[in-house]
Amino acid sequence: MDTIAARATALGPGALGVVRLSGGGAFEILQRLTPVAVKDIPSRTASLVLLQNPGNQTLLDQTLVTVYRKPNSYTGEDVIEISCHGGSLVPELVLESCLESGARKAEPGEFTRRAVLNGKMDLIQAEAVLGLVGATSRASHEASLYQLERGLSTLVEEIRGELVELQVSLASCIDFPEEDEGPATMADIVENASRLESRLTALIANAPEGELLREGALVVLAGPPNSGKSSLYNKLLGRERAIVSEVPGTTRDAIEASISLDGFPFRLVDTAGIRASLDTIERLGIEVAKEQLGRADLVIFCLEAGAPMSDEVKDFLVDLKATSLVFLRTKKDLWPATSEKLIPEGLEITPVATIEVSSIDNTGILELRKLLPGLVYGGLVKSGVSVPLLLWERQIKAVESARVHIKKFIMETNSEVPIELACVHLQSAETYLQELTGEVALEEVLDRLFASFCIGK
Repeated sequence: MDTIAARATALGPGALGVVRLSGGGAFEILQRLTPVAVKDIPSRTASLVLLQNPGNQTLLDQTLVTVYRKPNSYTGEDVIEISCHGGSLVPELVLESCLESGARKAEPGEFTRRAVLNGKMDLIQAEAVLGLVGATSRASHEASLYQLERGLSTLVEEIRGELVELQVSLASCIDFPEEDEGPATMADIVENASRLESRLTALIANAPEGELLREGALVVLAGPPNSGKSSLYNKLLGRERAIVSEVPGTTRDAIEASISLDGFPFRLVDTAGIRASLDTIERLGIEVAKEQLGRADLVIFCLEAGAPMSDEVKDFLVDLKATSLVFLRTKKDLWPATSEKLIPEGLEITPVATIEVSSIDNTGILELRKLLPGLVYGGLVKSGVSVPLLLWERQIKAVESARVHIKKFIMETNSEVPIELACVHLQSAETYLQELTGEVALEEVLDRLFASFCIGK
């Protein structure tokens, strides 16, 4: 393969910049940039190296160079990492000199792609690398680390191994149908296939929480104007993000910000107050609010503690009956002795929780913060995130396809379809599990996956 080069650190000001080389010509390229004998640089040890412009031999920078000789490197090839002074200019000068000396600029994710092709990691681990880079919470970081350490890969390989054994037993039944003491009966094979289907079904069951863990659960604050949504929004974020005013209708658009609660990622959205309005801009904000509510994983509905529930609010809540809803009575500090029922009689909604809160004296705020992770990430809050999880759509599709083919095998076997035809489904299921780990690597899958990586990774 070509020797590739790229910046491995972000553009902009910084103490250090790292330029990475990988490929069979990495040592020769570095040798063109320095009088130091590159072959004598010890592996995995940072060495002080002066870099020179390959054209006029003028000094580029004093750098620390670390070499990784194949196959003991990230990509499985010879890898060199040059730590130079940071900023916008110096790393670019070092990279340009590498390119002038024979390297090619790396494509997005090409270093990790080479690691997969050279057997240093599988596709699940490659996705874990992307998850680590994009992690916004402790939970998503921990889940990605678990996958990088082959937590999910080990389970998939175990299931695939049992699937192979199932096919071996099935082949014996086909080749020696009259043997009395074969390795397994057809009843045993179907039972074992059902067990494998159940394991894949259980893996898929956690997929929604896994996707939320990667993207962040969408929690939308809704309610009438001036019901305390924006104050609560700022309180949960821990900073003044939304404008707070006594004038109803101040919020005209949806405002979104990321937040971590007990280590779990959330995308918190403040929306325009729901009411009939003649103001064109406010009506547009209300439409945006309704769109956000349709996408929400959880809705926090705010209504002032002492305020009666209008017919308009009741109709709005009824429309939300299919959505997970936390019902808040806000501004409790203004109504300490109110006898208003939290949920009026006759209103056919069942919130997952009902809390009285105040953004002024913090009544109920801690309770709400502790409550939200369990409502959205219930299974993971109990089990922890260091478990096999499907975090990406590609993973979910592959596992679901494998499960479907195993189920078809069971159905066709029970329907007395010739076993020689039914067994094709077990082979297909195995292929999908191989695609999941990248053992069977489709070029289109690789292109799509690594296009979302940064250049230097």
